[in-house]
Amino acid sequence: MSTAQPAAPSPSFFASPIGLAILCYAVWGFAPLVYLPMKDFGAGALEIMAHRSVWALIWSGGLVLITRQFPEVLTIFRTPKVALTLLVAAVMIAINWGVFVWAVTNHHTIESALGYYLNPLLNMAAGAILFKERLDNWGKAAIGLAIVGVGIQALALGHVPFIALTLALSFATYGIIRKQLAVSALAGLFVECVFLFVPSIIYLVWFEGTGQGHFFGGLSHAFWFALTGPVTVLPLFLFSYVARRLPLSTMGFIQFMAPTIAFMIGLFQGELFTPLRALSFAFIWFGAGVFAFGAWRRAKQMRVG
Repeated sequence: MSTAQPAAPSPSFFASPIGLAILCYAVWGFAPLVYLPMKDFGAGALEIMAHRSVWALIWSGGLVLITRQFPEVLTIFRTPKVALTLLVAAVMIAINWGVFVWAVTNHHTIESALGYYLNPLLNMAAGAILFKERLDNWGKAAIGLAIVGVGIQALALGHVPFIALTLALSFATYGIIRKQLAVSALAGLFVECVFLFVPSIIYLVWFEGTGQGHFFGGLSHAFWFALTGPVTVLPLFLFSYVARRLPLSTMGFIQFMAPTIAFMIGLFQGELFTPLRALSFAFIWFGAGVFAFGAWRRAKQMRVG
């Protein structure tokens, strides 16, 4: 009699929307591990940021060609209002990328995680203020808890948590701008990268020309710089795919995976985490939990209705 073999894990999970969503947020969460090695061989935040813009253009351009979205890109450039709006979006995402890279390479990974915990709560507040979206009691409670958490964080740091607030505000503003445009996520990202490419490549050519650059310092240097491209573009590409296929309640839970991973990386790096900062994060985590629970409740009510 043959012995039954244990069933192999179904590969379909990893290609499912929820599997791809987990992959998306895992890449975002582990992103600090890409930037830290570059800090170790002497690269500064501005050089990393410039490389990130250049390699993101290459990867997003490749995906635009593969998915046959280049006609949409041409349409964007032929529409000045849309192109200028994406230029503003590019400035916002550049601020977000630059501050994040600087934070990670200067022992502020934990505070950067705080910013990304705050982001969905800030999006909810912006929706209520700017777009008159209805804010239920769960949403109000989540925002209130986040405000208390930020206040405690300010006490713990001795100043306003500028890094966290800049990350949250810049990404929320970016989201608001993109919400107004009827362009695909990938085509829009490529156009933004085109705008960022010009100053980035000028800076890198000058920087390498002065002998201060690190790209030609060895194969490993080039590898880490080039890796910033897929780490930037692929999660955004996956996000644009899964966001249309998963319930808001599911995305509400999974999106907190990225800052949690970054937070753990900061702890393992030995960043300062005092009891007061822990209390601050307790309020933020509680607010995030309330937000996720509220999203689940709304989705459940919509299914019943």
